Amino acid sequence: MRLNAVSPDGLRVFLIMTCLLVQRAHAQEQKSDPDFDARVEKPAYPSAGPRVLFDEAHRNFHTADGRYKPFADLIRNDGYQVTANRETFTSDLLSKHDILVIANALGTPKKIDSAFTDAECDTVRDWVRGGGALLLIADHYPMGHAAENLAKRFDVAMSKGMTDEYDFTPQQGLAASHPIMRGRSSGEEIRRVRTFTGQSIRGPAGSVSLLTMPAGAQELTPDVVDPENRDKAKKGPVAHPDQGIAFGFGKGRVVVLAEAGMLSAQLVRGEKFGMNVPDIDNRQLALNIMHWLSGLLPQD
Repeated sequence: MRLNAVSPDGLRVFLIMTCLLVQRAHAQEQKSDPDFDARVEKPAYPSAGPRVLFDEAHRNFHTADGRYKPFADLIRNDGYQVTANRETFTSDLLSKHDILVIANALGTPKKIDSAFTDAECDTVRDWVRGGGALLLIADHYPMGHAAENLAKRFDVAMSKGMTDEYDFTPQQGLAASHPIMRGRSSGEEIRRVRTFTGQSIRGPAGSVSLLTMPAGAQELTPDVVDPENRDKAKKGPVAHPDQGIAFGFGKGRVVVLAEAGMLSAQLVRGEKFGMNVPDIDNRQLALNIMHWLSGLLPQD
């Protein structure tokens, strides 16, 4: 077929579909870095640390023994007790754990919808309100669509688009004064965080922006995943100001990240991607987030 025989709208759809196929191929090339150093010299919890439920029940793109194995290994070595979850969220299940980690859950295959039922969303909200801790990670489309229903229970807005990659520093959007960024000592201080695309988010009143998008930041609108609106996909200013937020919720704590690669350690076509990239502090960020969620660091 000659491209000059295709209508402008048809060509636009063709190009967007090509981009989606490239993204899918890119995902298939992602794998955890087997050489990532997950050792922790002085574990925060030498024994019987907090119980972490790592969600794998919602078609998660990242799992504890898959692309997020380096993260799971790292926090295990810091003393956390990590259990992979393959069950629907219930109050009984969550009551046996201290921290819930959800990384890039997905909805129904070939459909853009919520990864979680309304009952599950209510259960997680109530558990956090009662003292649980949630790390919710939802990347660019379609992950934002899949996590939106749960995020709304905490008054978190998701753009569901796709941003560029960014470096965050104290001079560029990194909340250096927050306990997560300060750590427990100067050796745990976060000075540079890199994100690898993602979406934009906005937290509820009283939340703290850990990673504020730079001036002029842009993202691709989520129309690209709607079969009826693919021809309307365009790039424009980000819908929301943040890529990472933290806040208290009742007796519990919540961290929401709008990009998953930052806490992974992957190889993509042989290139390092995530915590394994040199000269960034993403590895320490992962530990500090868990320290804050488990109460080792003050709330603010």
